[in-house]
Amino acid sequence: MPAAPSIRMGSLKGLTMGTSWTATVIVPASSDLPTLQGVVQAALDRVDQQMSTYKPDSSLNRFNRAPAGSWQVLEPEFFTVLAHALSVARDSEGAYDPTVGPLVNLWGFGPAIPSAMPPSSSSIDAARARVGWQRLRLDTATRRALQPGGVAIDLSAVAKGFGVDEAGRALERAGIASYLVEVGGELRARGRKVDGSPWRVGVERPDAATAAAGAGDIGASVRLVDMSIATSGDYRRFHAGADGRQSHHIDPATGRPVRGDLASVSIVAMDCMQADAWGTAFSVMGVERSLAFARRRHMPVLLVERRGNGLVEHATPQFVAMIQP
Repeated sequence: MPAAPSIRMGSLKGLTMGTSWTATVIVPASSDLPTLQGVVQAALDRVDQQMSTYKPDSSLNRFNRAPAGSWQVLEPEFFTVLAHALSVARDSEGAYDPTVGPLVNLWGFGPAIPSAMPPSSSSIDAARARVGWQRLRLDTATRRALQPGGVAIDLSAVAKGFGVDEAGRALERAGIASYLVEVGGELRARGRKVDGSPWRVGVERPDAATAAAGAGDIGASVRLVDMSIATSGDYRRFHAGADGRQSHHIDPATGRPVRGDLASVSIVAMDCMQADAWGTAFSVMGVERSLAFARRRHMPVLLVERRGNGLVEHATPQFVAMIQP
């Protein structure tokens, strides 16, 4: 009679940040999966409690309510994410801006209920006056951030990716070297499957039919070896108004939803936090600017552009190399 396998594949799942999470783990046959599930859930809950825009008592909302001119001590996780967000804001020349919260709420994509839709030009101008990543200052030595007054941070474009990373790191601290963690469609892979093959994940891409219906289609799959992937698209969250589709991506320069031809962006990076933030930046930057930026930095990126009645894909060589034959 054959001996029982020493390792096996286990499945974990739960809820977080208004969506679901799953984790596939390669563990010893005797592992306690419920304990591992609790480890992952605790890591995700900690991120949500610090950076949620929907929890009134979150660390993020406490910072947003802080008095003008006050320096606020942030938790290590919150500080790390905010510092990364400001780095992406700088490198993207403000296409991504973590202080875009007033505009997100104004257009009905945050916890606040807008008073009018579409908002008036004067309301947009008033919200834009509160937006500007350059207004934030960080003190790395003391882990503090300056609330200059009126700034409303929104880290929704990066906190979920960071949560994926934190879930993975929690598994690593528990002794799990091989896993695939997913939160709301964003993934982090480490190690390999039981048979030694790399993790393979399908890339969500809109098609001409499902994009109009607000759904996504699974296209080609990519091999993930100690990497993460995030997909951002205007077909998942949007408002249908008199002027057509209104993306949940807000252009800080105009104060209005992006109205470009970029349907979706998929980015592979070492950490999901990086992929998550750049997905938002590229959604604002548009096809040509994003593709040029990604090529200069040798980033594995897939852009899906609306063209006429169809969709056209643009992939960097680094992304093509990861596609599963």
